[in-house]
Amino acid sequence: MAQTAPAPSPAPDVDVVLESPSRRRAAPSVAAPGPRAARALSNVVLVVVGVCFLLPLGWIVLASLDASATLAVRLPEEFTLANYTAVMTPEQTWVPLANAFLLSAGTGVITVVASVLAAYPLSRYRMRFNKPFLYAVLFGTCLPITAMMVPVYSLFVRLNLLDSLPGTTFFMAATSLPMAIWMTKNFMDSVPISLEEAAWTDGASAMTTLRRIVLPLMRPGIAVVFIFVFIQAWGNFFVPFVLLLTPEKQPAAVSIFAFFGQYGSVAYGQLAAYSMLYSIPAVALYVLVSRLSGGSFALAGAVKG
Repeated sequence: MAQTAPAPSPAPDVDVVLESPSRRRAAPSVAAPGPRAARALSNVVLVVVGVCFLLPLGWIVLASLDASATLAVRLPEEFTLANYTAVMTPEQTWVPLANAFLLSAGTGVITVVASVLAAYPLSRYRMRFNKPFLYAVLFGTCLPITAMMVPVYSLFVRLNLLDSLPGTTFFMAATSLPMAIWMTKNFMDSVPISLEEAAWTDGASAMTTLRRIVLPLMRPGIAVVFIFVFIQAWGNFFVPFVLLLTPEKQPAAVSIFAFFGQYGSVAYGQLAAYSMLYSIPAVALYVLVSRLSGGSFALAGAVKG
């Protein structure tokens, strides 16, 4: 008699509850602003920032052409160049501007040369004291210049450098050097070391590769460092005010005090005209250097291999 296979044991009862689509609820979420709203918000912020910068510039331009200028931003009742005629004298404008150019250009050249020589070994050689040295250099930028001027003034008196344009130039270069070293090292790191290795194989020395390979390739970086140092020195008031005593040696940033009279009286029109003349060399230098130095590093495909 054939035996029948035992019936399979019934599976345990499992309650399966299928939720209907109508009962499903989406999890609460915060809707991100759309691209149009974000663009509109960014445009509003940029317009506000632009207005904050344009209002002082607009006052300087309009006040320089107004014979009775005040602190209010207004159109002149009669446009005139009398303010420019009054300030364009050798002792009031041209000599201070020449002193400012000598101080700023000298500070920029000395700082760039020193920062290149200091950044080259930090960029090309891996040594134990690289990071501690860089941090020590960075600490030099944190020292307030007002706290340094008392010992510096005493040192200048002992060395007979007080009221000396070269001495003031070297001190201003020393104060700009820490940040210039960091900036120059970052630009120099972008130059491939393989280019120098190829020159070393041909018998070139380290200074030759620095002068003929590295520096031509990082001209935009050198221009940026020079402009940064030049602008800082051009607008520096405190250091020349303390170290330069003779009015004939003071730069334009110090001689601008001549427009602030006693008892709060200010020649606003002449001050605005002088400010316009004072800003022209810095803007012209930026435009000139940016055109001569090129747009960016062009190192792609420099080495085959």
